[in-house]
This record gives sequence, structure tokens and C-alpha cells, in this order.
Amino acid sequence: MLEWRHRVAGRLGSASPDRGAGFVEYAGLLLLIAAVVVTVFGLGLDNQIATAVQRAVSSVLNL
Repeated sequence: MLEWRHRVAGRLGSASPDRGAGFVEYAGLLLLIAAVVVTVFGLGLDNQIATAVQRAVSSVLNL
């Protein structure tokens, strides 16, 4: 049993830890954001979104 624990601990300790997002993750996120922005402007939703946000802020601030 003790030998098994040493083997498992050795495998866990020697594995290289993932230290955060790499270039591929950041590039994918950037492409996703760009696609959303292009879609919003392409469909002409920018004015509708701005109006909805303006109404929501006004209702929260009771203006």
C-alpha cells in the first residue's frame, strides 16, 4: 500500500502544471469577441442595444 502511494505521489508531483491560458486560448477568445462585434454591427443591433442599456440605466437611477 505504501509503495502505491509513493508511485501516485511521484506521478502527481512530476506532472507539469498548467500555468494559465496560452496563446491559443487568448486568440480564440479574441476571435469570439470579434465575431460578436461584427454580428452586432452587421445586423444593425448597435442602436437597439444602446437604447436598451440607456433605458435600463435610467430606470435604475430613476431619471
